[in-house]
Amino acid sequence: MTTISTREQHAAAPIFPGGTILGYPRIGRRRELKRALEAHWRGTIDAADFHAAASANRLADLERLRELGLRADDASIPIEAAHYDHVLDATLTFGVAPPRLRGGLPEGLAGEWLLARGHDDTAPLEMTKWLDTNYHYLVPELDAETTFSFADTRIVDRFVEAGRAGVHGRPVVVGPATYLALSKAADIRPIELAERLVPAYGALGEALAAAGATWVQLDEPALIADFDHVELAELQAVARAGAEALRAAGLRVLLHVGHGDAAGRVESLADAVDALAIDLVRGGAPATGSTPLVAGVVHGRNVWRTDLDGALERLREIAARGPVAVGTSTSLLHVPHDVAAEQSLAPRLRSWLAFADQKVAEVVALAAALTGSLDEQAFADARAAVADRAAAPGVRDGSVRARLASLPSEARQRATYDERARLQREALELPPLPTTTIGSFPQTGDIRTARARHARGELDDSGYTQVLRAEVRRVIELQEQLGLDVLVHGEPERNDMVQYFAEHFDGFAATEHGWVQSYGSRATRPSILWGDVSRAAAFTVEWIAYAQSLTSKVVKGMLTGPVTILAWSFVRDDQPLAETADQVALALADEIADLEAAGVRIVQVDEPALRELLPLRREARPAYLDWSVGAFRLATGGAAPATQIHTHLCYSEFNTVVDAIDGLDADVTSIEAARSKMEVVEALAAHGFGRGIGPGVYDIHSPRVPGHDELDELLATATAGIPEGLLWVNPDCGLKTRGYDETVASLTRLVAAARRAREAVVVG
Repeated sequence: MTTISTREQHAAAPIFPGGTILGYPRIGRRRELKRALEAHWRGTIDAADFHAAASANRLADLERLRELGLRADDASIPIEAAHYDHVLDATLTFGVAPPRLRGGLPEGLAGEWLLARGHDDTAPLEMTKWLDTNYHYLVPELDAETTFSFADTRIVDRFVEAGRAGVHGRPVVVGPATYLALSKAADIRPIELAERLVPAYGALGEALAAAGATWVQLDEPALIADFDHVELAELQAVARAGAEALRAAGLRVLLHVGHGDAAGRVESLADAVDALAIDLVRGGAPATGSTPLVAGVVHGRNVWRTDLDGALERLREIAARGPVAVGTSTSLLHVPHDVAAEQSLAPRLRSWLAFADQKVAEVVALAAALTGSLDEQAFADARAAVADRAAAPGVRDGSVRARLASLPSEARQRATYDERARLQREALELPPLPTTTIGSFPQTGDIRTARARHARGELDDSGYTQVLRAEVRRVIELQEQLGLDVLVHGEPERNDMVQYFAEHFDGFAATEHGWVQSYGSRATRPSILWGDVSRAAAFTVEWIAYAQSLTSKVVKGMLTGPVTILAWSFVRDDQPLAETADQVALALADEIADLEAAGVRIVQVDEPALRELLPLRREARPAYLDWSVGAFRLATGGAAPATQIHTHLCYSEFNTVVDAIDGLDADVTSIEAARSKMEVVEALAAHGFGRGIGPGVYDIHSPRVPGHDELDELLATATAGIPEGLLWVNPDCGLKTRGYDETVASLTRLVAAARRAREAVVVG
């Protein structure tokens, strides 16, 4: 009998399937994974029950993808379902313990949660944005002594689990170039560790091949981006080495880049892989010869229905040059599960939308059409939806457009900072190193219950307002007891920092079940920005004015900035983002004017997403920074010189955009800095940043209470690098997701640390 090797079997297998996706939402259709995570962290379910719940969620997703038309026998279905984060999965798979925990990382879930959430005196891994998305990943910590091995079988186990359920899937792993490009190390460039890392990919490949895998998806979106610390040629060499290691194990490799234009970035890798998955929504098709392309014509990061006619035409053009399959532009991790669940949306708007399940159906329909089996009804429905959306009332509002067209030249310009700072010092009379928080306080179960009862009609407007006012009063009293200098009202009336604004602006709609994972168990419901934006009436003034009536201390007005509202919404794609941002900015300018008229002396306009939307390619960044900074300045440009404008930025690498942060011309900027150990202070000092700055001194995305020494050390770094009179003391971000016990303990320590630092500054 002739024995056929695994490599020969794979060589005889058909080329890549005709239609696929590059990833699927993993939190569960009703956030089942979130609930399992949080139950396990609370101690109400044990490790075995958590694993059972996570497995049930994964298997339900596999079954749904089969129902939607993806084949179960040809690697069409990706297998990627991290408990917390896919980069953390790679860290665990390859045995990467942070240098500070080397030799002391607990096994199993305890080690996973230690890296993700920290514990007691052990800080978690730093968290930042995945490329230009609102998804947060956990940054690997490396050093010159870091080693790698195939240490955890979770990727193999999930492939085997799918096989037992009748699905021959495609395991997904973050590629070595991307993993190293997005890591941090103090004493070496992470890319220099590639020779140690790549063999671990080979070992993973051997285990997958032994388990029966035929294809593996290697995610290398770093190839699309420009970095300051690593060259494209280096990334290409490492991506090639990773692919070759997996192929040497007997696997076919689908190299997925996504997130931008692959042209000029991946051609040299075509001979090292078996298929290339590219983003055709934001880029062109590279010339890859006979290597099959998975053409991402279905948008993986926005929710509008695909123009199937246009997509099919483009697919046919590519097919004329070489083998092609149909795919999504990126993983569908970034969109909600199913638009059919959104029965509260207007039917007309709902007909324009495609969430993850609808996008899978679009992929299936296009793949069939490409082989000559055209679903006439699907194409007709898509054609009608695209046309109806373009002509619908409200998509274009003449009065909004006329107002923008007639803006005076000084609309984005305030008085000089020196003049503003003098007037604000006189008006506010704050101590050195003033303390504040970022805006939200914990949203308790009682608040969420009251909101749900109000939404169901079980609690009338008056009763709901009483509940919210009681919470505002509680928050004001607590801050006064803690000794904070500038107070906030706690935002109990707000479900989400973007959705709340979307519900009060024309041109937006909000979903009921459109949850998208942000990090770990945290999910947001991005609003849908479908038309021209305006504001009919003030909506934040009532709450800020009530809070101010309860205290003699200053209470900040709290707004979300135009760039963040765009970044954390699903935005219309029929006009430039710059135009939409200016529309939102004018609506916010109206709200600031009303806050000032009510006597509010500090207004915070949060822009945590400013860095997030920064284009991955250098050549596109100046134009983006010009319009994004311009939109912020349009929102705030009408504020009086004595009104102190704050902004807040968090959880991105901001060092590269210090010029833009300066360009915002805010009077005070608070910024994430705790997990990165005040890394941004050096960049601010080098830039000569000359306005108020509050680098966060404790990380609110972890439940741990910061230690006294930790806070003192961070504040010492900040005071050493920031000129006297400019430093503020605050947490990294809002406190909405935290509990009151840990919040009170952390803020008590923050205020005490600020007082110690204040005394040191005065004595010095």
